Amino acid sequence: MLWFVYILKCSNGSVYVGSTSNLSERFDRHRSGDGAAHTAKCPPERVIWSEEYSSLNAAVTRERQLKGWSRAKKLALANGQFADLRKLAKRRSG
Repeated sequence: MLWFVYILKCSNGSVYVGSTSNLSERFDRHRSGDGAAHTAKCPPERVIWSEEYSSLNAAVTRERQLKGWSRAKKLALANGQFADLRKLAKRRSG
């Protein structure tokens, strides 16, 4: 079974990160208001990015990573601006 990690662009300009085994069905649930609290308040317009994973564990790990990213970094990923990802990373204190 394949798993997907995805980023949605919502009606208010926000982005939402999630994971699922059926991306089109999950998107439809978000659109109907039955997907997540955030997307119930701010319905998604479209999927702007997704990746496939061969295990649930790998997908959940990646989802958690992306949820820790800034909005700008998520949008850079979705737009294929891979060179910008490093400069958008939060600085680590040390």
